[in-house]
Amino acid sequence: MAIYHIVLFRLKPGVNQKLVDEFTKRATAMVTQIPGLSKINIGPPLAATAHRSKGFDMALVAILEKPEDLAGYATHPAHLHAQELREQLCDDTLAYDLEFPA
Repeated sequence: MAIYHIVLFRLKPGVNQKLVDEFTKRATAMVTQIPGLSKINIGPPLAATAHRSKGFDMALVAILEKPEDLAGYATHPAHLHAQELREQLCDDTLAYDLEFPA
């Protein structure tokens, strides 16, 4: 069963775009570094539905192969490296994990 790890990010006011770009680079690089992480996408909400985003500026969707991979993902050095930058960028985050048939 595939796991979809979804995270919404509310950026701090006036955040530097270079830091956002660096965070995106770190996040997308995790797919080649973390066992069990098969895909990751990150970006802003669609313009047509951004009014429903409740102030969240971007989201990440990570697909992991199985539930057991979540623990390794959360503690992996590449994830912690991205998380350091996320803490500088964000006022708030919301994480949600779902399990779907592969």
